[in-house]
Amino acid sequence: MVTIVGIAGSLRRGSFNRMLLRAAQARAPEGCAVEIGEIRGIPLYDGDEEAEHGLPEAVRVLRDRIVAADGLLLVTPEYNAGVPGVFKNALDWLSRPVADGERVFRDRPVALMGATPGMGGTRASQSAWLPTLRNVGTRPWFGAQLYVASAGKVFDAEGALVDATVDRLLTNFIKGFAEFVAEQRRGRA
Repeated sequence: MVTIVGIAGSLRRGSFNRMLLRAAQARAPEGCAVEIGEIRGIPLYDGDEEAEHGLPEAVRVLRDRIVAADGLLLVTPEYNAGVPGVFKNALDWLSRPVADGERVFRDRPVALMGATPGMGGTRASQSAWLPTLRNVGTRPWFGAQLYVASAGKVFDAEGALVDATVDRLLTNFIKGFAEFVAEQRRGRA
């Protein structure tokens, strides 16, 4: 069984990215489980706090889930043509201390997708993530892109995916990423 931890980069309960992540979880192919990780409760990074108290519990829980998984799916909003501060902050904490950061990220298959109410999808934020993902040593998957625009029309009031085109694209995306993760795992075995 391939296990992927997905993280939505928004704290908002009604986030389109949380909806997209739940839809990806429901569309995971046979032999793949998408588990949902949480950034809620992760404080702003503070090196003094880390030195005095170590990692916050919310960071340790998420770190352990990612380390136990085969792949990482980042579902990113786009805020002012960039990455959300709370999401970047979570990855900054996960990279600490350096030895733990290597266990979390080094050679870990990672994919990016995202949703926004705007017309441009999340192209800018997904591109903005690439230097960070390169720096922490992940193995990004570029087999498909998923930039969900006009997300208010893609999901219904209960958060269900109702757009047939996005449904097909998401199903193909998660299937392709799961295959990539499985290939990477076989290569490490």
